[in-house]
Amino acid sequence: MKVFKKILKILGIVLLAVVVLAAGLVGYLSITEYDPADTELLNVEGKSGDDVRLETGYTLLSWNIGYGALGDNADFFMDGGSMVQSSDKARVQENLGRITDAILEQSPDFVFLQETDVGSKRSYHIDQTALIGAAFPACQSSFAYNYKTAYVPYPLPPIGKVQSGLFTLSACTVREASRVKLPCPFTWPVSTVNLKRCLLVSRLPIAESGKELVLINLHLEAYDDGEGKIAQTKLLREILEAEAAKGNFVIAGGDFNQTFSNVDLSKYPQQEGRWASGRIDISEFDSSWQFLMTNEVPSCRSLDQPYAGADHASFQYYVIDGFIVSSNVEVQRFEVLDKGFVNTDHNPTLLNFCLKEEAVP
Repeated sequence: MKVFKKILKILGIVLLAVVVLAAGLVGYLSITEYDPADTELLNVEGKSGDDVRLETGYTLLSWNIGYGALGDNADFFMDGGSMVQSSDKARVQENLGRITDAILEQSPDFVFLQETDVGSKRSYHIDQTALIGAAFPACQSSFAYNYKTAYVPYPLPPIGKVQSGLFTLSACTVREASRVKLPCPFTWPVSTVNLKRCLLVSRLPIAESGKELVLINLHLEAYDDGEGKIAQTKLLREILEAEAAKGNFVIAGGDFNQTFSNVDLSKYPQQEGRWASGRIDISEFDSSWQFLMTNEVPSCRSLDQPYAGADHASFQYYVIDGFIVSSNVEVQRFEVLDKGFVNTDHNPTLLNFCLKEEAVP
């Protein structure tokens, strides 16, 4: 009986310690929770270039780089895989190097990157904005947190510290960059360790014009019940409409985690049990907007298993990366570049465009 009481006492002490530690962690995460304002001005680093000009061809490349750790060797627990920290440091560095080379190969004037880590356990605390930005010395850059938490305690081993976000590069002068908060579908305490999504809005003066080129880098909600995507898309639409009403030239692009309703997805049928993308009904927008996605090449692959050495026909593919462009921007070419998902789970999208002079009074 004494032995039994002793065992119960020990178990009670252990249980109490676990409860105290859990409460302490929740308290710490609550105190340190990232709570940005609705709109925040961002630092614009680097020397300014030339102003954007009308009737001049430009290239914009957008890419979700998967924090350098979601190459063809990786799966991810949130998508049905088993990995948390999915690559060793050498592989992360290799992925980032090859991603940078692939961007340079296109000689873009503007770059939108999503899932760019600046200090996360999952990518060995590599400042990816510094690493990639060093390859573009003639560009200005700005960064906005999309995910910032002191510690994510799940699963096992835990994700740990995450500092990640949106990164925009511009070869032309950026007058101002700001972080615009998007609605968050998660409540306390889950919100303390979850993403706080945003738009990175860059304003570029147009030579000999009182108008601006407004570039919006985005990465909308993924793992919600759908309400978050709807609310975030609604705010995005309101911002687009407000900028267009001013006569500005607008390009919003990135990882929507949704497919535009003008895209035929029969080529990539939804597989049971796999993550499913949302749907953006383009009829809810003014008919003047241009919605750019293509099913010719998938922009994303499922992360339920590593890609290398697997039967590629067994994967779920997605069309979720693209652009929304105002009518005063002439789209000269749009395509998804097939990089074979070697260094990240997304393919980059490329947009060639010019600003139409007749649109300016």
